[in-house]
Amino acid sequence: MSELPHVSGLFASLRRLLGTLLEIAEVRLSLLSTEVELEKRRLFDALFWVAMAVLVLATGLVLLCAFVILLFSEGYRLPALGVMALLFLGGGLLLLRQARQGLRSPDGMFANSVAELKRDQNGLSSEAPHEQRGID
Repeated sequence: MSELPHVSGLFASLRRLLGTLLEIAEVRLSLLSTEVELEKRRLFDALFWVAMAVLVLATGLVLLCAFVILLFSEGYRLPALGVMALLFLGGGLLLLRQARQGLRSPDGMFANSVAELKRDQNGLSSEAPHEQRGID
């Protein structure tokens, strides 16, 4: 088997260092791009739940107003309308709570990127034993 000759020297070392730095930058940018995409999806989901909550709360308010208007009327329509209004209002409040929980992010934005950069920094700052090269 023929192996490629090991190129040594200052310029070869700088070229390998530059290649490594470019690979690290590429991986970090890819991770950052993934986290931006996840953040966009999380915000879209939260906006969707807010829109649903507003729709349900508006329906509940209309039903509550109809309940108050029909309060002085006779029959069994009033309890049914009151229960429907309470169900819509309760559902709207649950949807708002769901939207609020969706917007809370305990780690913050770009947590994985920050963790990877810290790991890179720790790897660069630690004193690892270097191989002794023999001069032939």
